[in-house]
Amino acid sequence: MQTDAGIADAPIKIESFLAPGDERSLADDVLDGLTRPFKELPPKHFYDTRGAELFDRICDLPEYYPTRAERAILREQAQRIAALTGAGELVELGSGTAAKTRVLLDALHSHGSLRRYVPIDVTEAMVRDCAADLVGEYPGLQVHGVIGDFERHLDGVPEPLAGGSRLIAFLGGTIGNFPPGSRRRFLRQIASLLRPQDHLLMGTDLVKDPEVLEAAYDDSAGVTAEFNRNVLHVLNRELDADFDPAAFEHVALFDRQHEWIEMRLRSQREQTVSVKALALSVHFEQGEEMRTEISAKFTRGRVQDDLAAAGLELTHWLTDPDGLFALTLSQPLEGR
Repeated sequence: MQTDAGIADAPIKIESFLAPGDERSLADDVLDGLTRPFKELPPKHFYDTRGAELFDRICDLPEYYPTRAERAILREQAQRIAALTGAGELVELGSGTAAKTRVLLDALHSHGSLRRYVPIDVTEAMVRDCAADLVGEYPGLQVHGVIGDFERHLDGVPEPLAGGSRLIAFLGGTIGNFPPGSRRRFLRQIASLLRPQDHLLMGTDLVKDPEVLEAAYDDSAGVTAEFNRNVLHVLNRELDADFDPAAFEHVALFDRQHEWIEMRLRSQREQTVSVKALALSVHFEQGEEMRTEISAKFTRGRVQDDLAAAGLELTHWLTDPDGLFALTLSQPLEGR
């Protein structure tokens, strides 16, 4: 772990939990995923600089409703969330630029309770830049940045401030990227950070017309296809692989049984790819698919059951007018 004060004379603390060995995460995931009978890669590796830029473009596409719907709920409900939670501390998992979170920060600040913001993200420069901006925008705010992977470094979240409550925000529907078993395990890890007076604010995309869902992940401009194939550029650069991204077709489909979207890359020809850093040769048949993401869609009952399995009680269900997306507030069952 590395730590520093961030910026001289500013209430900023930055801690990094990315050890030198953590760079093996990509290599380990690729070795595991590409040697399975049904090949797959975890979606977290989409987000290099280029991938983050492409995802920002996706969020502005007419077909991609989740970001707009979640922002609309936040704008409508932020003051209510601030009043319900009275949170003095906001912890955000996968904070990025904190663009959406500023609505919450504004509400907590105007409510008079805001004292500390804890952004958790793997991109150090983004955490530092965000911290510098926020302490200028919110007088008296402390920022304790955690540089790490929220799946592996939740133990880096600082102890809660005394005399107040904590709000953990996990937005964007990211919980849907976890398969059901892993999802509940991760929610239990989050729950371990909560005291009886604390809350989890979570974003979930809802089950809807499959045509609407598939269009959101296969836009007419082809931006999502470019985003999907970008993971192959990551592998080429980081692991000295020789994928030809143009030889893979973007696929997005709704699995009605599991009620999730799958993104895949389909090999358009028989080919063998070398991943030199792993001394690995990977053969693809023509038409063979490799899964790059699942994005589970939820009903209120499914969210409630997942939270309950993690020891949390759903207390408030907040949706946009069209019922496309939901934000939920939950608290630990113990003591309620």
